[in-house]
Amino acid sequence: MRLDLSIKKMLESYNDQMPQIDKLREILQQTALLGLARHQFFEHAVFYGGTALRILYGLNRYSEDLDFSLIKPDKNFDFNPFLEGMHRELMGMGFELDVKVREKNVDTGIWSAFLKADTLSLLLSIHEKTNMKGIHPDQKIQVKLEIDTDPPLRHLPLETKLVKNPVPFYVVTYAIIDLFAGKMHAALCRNWKKRVKGRDWYDLIWYVQSGIPVNLSHLRERMRQTKHLGPEESFGEKELLERLHARIDEINWDSAKSDVAVFIADKRSLEIWSRQFFHDIIAHLRVVDDPV
Repeated sequence: MRLDLSIKKMLESYNDQMPQIDKLREILQQTALLGLARHQFFEHAVFYGGTALRILYGLNRYSEDLDFSLIKPDKNFDFNPFLEGMHRELMGMGFELDVKVREKNVDTGIWSAFLKADTLSLLLSIHEKTNMKGIHPDQKIQVKLEIDTDPPLRHLPLETKLVKNPVPFYVVTYAIIDLFAGKMHAALCRNWKKRVKGRDWYDLIWYVQSGIPVNLSHLRERMRQTKHLGPEESFGEKELLERLHARIDEINWDSAKSDVAVFIADKRSLEIWSRQFFHDIIAHLRVVDDPV
């Protein structure tokens, strides 16, 4: 099946230096968002996380996942009808792919789904001479979708943002100070398992450089929900900085750089990364404490 002309135009708009698989993944992400929007998904949920920063605010790193949160907690929420509608839209635009659903995790309230497609088949479906160098015949492209059905906050202000491609449409997201609070929660509280997520810290730098403050009220509620903060435990700017400095001292920064390096074009920006650099960068952190 031939891909829709708008998809071809998106592919042509990217910098030639960007790897083909990253171009395709971003196109797939934005087309998936369009499919969800056309099925009223954003009446129930918001788009957040690293990919939201990339698509809505121009964050200069690639991202793999599409992260969503329900506007209000709903233990009976069913992701399947929205995924089915999204899948039909993607197929209608020429994407031949599979959607695999992982049923909701009872402990976390997270639904997961995966879009999987054959990379070469997607490129060949464009019917043009395309750079296939470095692409294995069996290489797959994957986008993970996750939705939190038990968000910690029920009354966060929401914003509607325009996405221009593949055709103009709107998504719903959190205010930028609350997006930062979610990222700060990940930087402070994420379980590293095998390797620290350097992507969290790359994004943290972006927020600080952009002069965007973190909403401490939102961060407190997220930390209480995940039991990283007691119900009555004090947590102001002083306590935030103490936890950040302690976290920075725990991190293997070579491992963090390895994690994020594959998602950025300019690897030289990571040369400065060290404990001292991050201790210094958070000296420029701005904080607000807007009630939610």
